[in-house]
Amino acid sequence: MRVTSGRSEWPWKSKGSKIQTRLLKLQVNSSFENKENELPGGLNKKRLQALLKGFGEYPAKYRMFVWRSLLQLPENHLAFSSLIDKGTHSAFVNIQNAYPIKSRKLLRVLQRTLSALAHWSAIFAETPYIPLLAFPFVKLFQNNQLICFEVVATVVVNFCQHWFEYFPNPPVNVLSMMENVLAHHDKELLQHLIKYSVTSQVYAWPLLETLFSEVLTREEWLKVFDNIFSNHPSYFLMIAVAYIICSRAPLLHCNQTADFEERKAEDEAWYRKQELFREAEEQRRKILLEEEKKLAEQKQRLAAVKRELKVKELQFLDASRRRFLKYQQDQRQMELKRLDDEIARKASMREQETAATVQDVEVQRLELESQRQLFEQHLIKDQEAVTKEMKEEVDAHRRKVNLEDHLVQRLMEIEREEKQKAQIVAEENLTKAEQKRFDTDWRLQALHKLRRDDQNREKHYEEIAKILHDNRVKEAELLKTMREAEEKKWEEVIQKKAQLEEEQKAAAAADEHRKQFLEDKINDALKLAEKLQREDGYFGERIDNAVLLCHVGMKHSATEYKPSVQC
Repeated sequence: MRVTSGRSEWPWKSKGSKIQTRLLKLQVNSSFENKENELPGGLNKKRLQALLKGFGEYPAKYRMFVWRSLLQLPENHLAFSSLIDKGTHSAFVNIQNAYPIKSRKLLRVLQRTLSALAHWSAIFAETPYIPLLAFPFVKLFQNNQLICFEVVATVVVNFCQHWFEYFPNPPVNVLSMMENVLAHHDKELLQHLIKYSVTSQVYAWPLLETLFSEVLTREEWLKVFDNIFSNHPSYFLMIAVAYIICSRAPLLHCNQTADFEERKAEDEAWYRKQELFREAEEQRRKILLEEEKKLAEQKQRLAAVKRELKVKELQFLDASRRRFLKYQQDQRQMELKRLDDEIARKASMREQETAATVQDVEVQRLELESQRQLFEQHLIKDQEAVTKEMKEEVDAHRRKVNLEDHLVQRLMEIEREEKQKAQIVAEENLTKAEQKRFDTDWRLQALHKLRRDDQNREKHYEEIAKILHDNRVKEAELLKTMREAEEKKWEEVIQKKAQLEEEQKAAAAADEHRKQFLEDKINDALKLAEKLQREDGYFGERIDNAVLLCHVGMKHSATEYKPSVQC
């Protein structure tokens, strides 16, 4: 597309003279391949690239939708409205003087888009090539100004991000990269350009600043940007180098610097000639109308001469002519009335279609609102069922914990009773030992008295000592028997504790079995509900029954929970 001082249009090319382009293979890192391929709108970048590789372009019907998904436009209406509300930027108030576009609508959209870009970033107000860069997208998206602005802004930010490092000069860094790529793929062409002092600002920069719109037809330009938007931003530069290499034959024949300047003067001269041809055609039409008017005047003068000769005949002819003119006027008025009726009918049809569309949108909104409320009701019911189930589970767990606490308290009481019994036995043994010590002292005292009183009765005392010895033996045997009995009691206590632990393990196993049984029943109920949903649609009712069955089963299991250990 070309924007000239006379008019804006796509460059004329014959259908048979399509440009053969050769794309350079872009070397990318493996990190780019691992990026997310999912795009907004349910599209997949890899699938789109496969489609593009197979057909060479995206379907025209879905191209704008695909571009919006590839560029991932935010569609920020609020931000765009704030930029539009600032009005026309001072840099683009008189843009029609530099770019006199025929279509007033297209000129207005271009002015608004450029003003929004200048308000968004002040550098765009000073960028001379921004109208040429934006115009192709303005012409494509003129019916959606938000998308038009966001597409241009996204292209500038992602594909032209390094163009302003040497502003206001051309991006020397970007042009140097292109020159390096050209040196790698076609060193001969680069040497030829260097020989005649032709820099990349002459053979590459015009391609970039116009986004190829001056060298490609509309269809070719759309195909090129299908590929640019589907690949890495550096692909844009590779396209430009590929175009230069494909044009190597005419470039190698050029041996003057003026020949290399993309033949702009010739193109502009051609467009000026076309404009002159159009003006000449308009002039010829005006001359033809004047000649027709003169011819009509001559006919009138001739009629006047004949009227003088034949007054009656001319009167009759004049009356006939007047009737004919009136008939023509009536026909024209009828035609105008028919056009007015047609315009009114179309306007009425548009209003009816608009009203129908508004009604459809309102109905869809009501349907969505109804679905949302129904969905919220289902969510509330599900939440209430889950809350009730959790409450019952917590109550069952609390009862189980209370029962287990009771068992632990009972075990502690048993251990305390056993300790008390052992303490009593120990106290009894201590008392017996004290009593034995007292008896022994008493006996020794008595023996000493007896020995002092009567030495002669020693033999009798020996017998008494023997008796006492026999008593001591019997007491030792009794003490041994008591100790054996004590050990047997402790063994019984240990056996009881082991039995208590076994009973507790059995109770825990029974709880786990009941829990697994209930989970299996719940899963069976859910599977049955899903099957019934697929068959007859009564999913909600069957789910409620299954949840109710689950709750009843849990309550039943909670009431039947009894301790396995009898204290």
